[in-house]
Amino acid sequence: MASLRTLLVLGRVSNLPTVWSNCLAGWLLGGGGEWDRFAWLCVGATLVYVGGMFLNDAFDAEFDTQHRRERPIPSGAISRETVWLFSAVLLAGGTGMLGWLGREPAILALQLLFCVVLYDAFHKSLDWSPVLMASCRFFLVLTAAAAGLRGVDGLALWTALVLGCYIVGLSYLARRESAPGLIRFWPLVLLCAPLVLAFIVNDGYFREKALLASAIVGLWALRCLRPTFWQSPPDIGKTVSGLLAGICLVDMLSVADQPPHVSGWFLGCFVLALVFQRFVPAT
Repeated sequence: MASLRTLLVLGRVSNLPTVWSNCLAGWLLGGGGEWDRFAWLCVGATLVYVGGMFLNDAFDAEFDTQHRRERPIPSGAISRETVWLFSAVLLAGGTGMLGWLGREPAILALQLLFCVVLYDAFHKSLDWSPVLMASCRFFLVLTAAAAGLRGVDGLALWTALVLGCYIVGLSYLARRESAPGLIRFWPLVLLCAPLVLAFIVNDGYFREKALLASAIVGLWALRCLRPTFWQSPPDIGKTVSGLLAGICLVDMLSVADQPPHVSGWFLGCFVLALVFQRFVPAT
């Protein structure tokens, strides 16, 4: 039997707070609603995420045997066949739960599932696999918005898109962690996409709140980038882990017009992600 820690590492559960913050941001953008529906949404998204991470390791077993022997499958902590089984059950269960929320969430959840499987299967062989990774978060936010009272509108769509840009930038940096090569600066531009949208869509009183949240996101991103671009030798893993936790701050920025206490929920997810990373690797 696999140990609990093996399952936690396989599922990269330190990133779950970012999944929950994605759900909260999308749900609020979709008009919110009953909290029991939101809880159901979070459980379904959690199962899909963890199932996707299990599937990722199942597909990457040969690569990890060569380059990351500490991962659960090549280290012998769990068999590849067991991981395949767990991933199938988790993905089916999570997608089914999201589909229960309604017709529109069901359609978007199926697109989310498609992107998860496609990414896991081909991310090592496709140069543009970060776009597939971003598509997973894109459809997660839209699924959450579709579960709300108003459903998906233009702002939810744009928010999901700029979050996707942030993920693309982050993911291109992450590729250099397991496949060493020249570290390029252009992904940093994509990390700024949420800041640009927040400035455009918020005016008056809300612009002040958006600028404050933007400053928090920007300062955190700079802090995270320092180990990669201003340290020798570079520590890309530390940068990527920090930027992953920063997804919660990006989500907070996306709903800057909400009451102040809402920001506390996103900050709580952010802190929780950092705490989890001390026990379970984020990548």
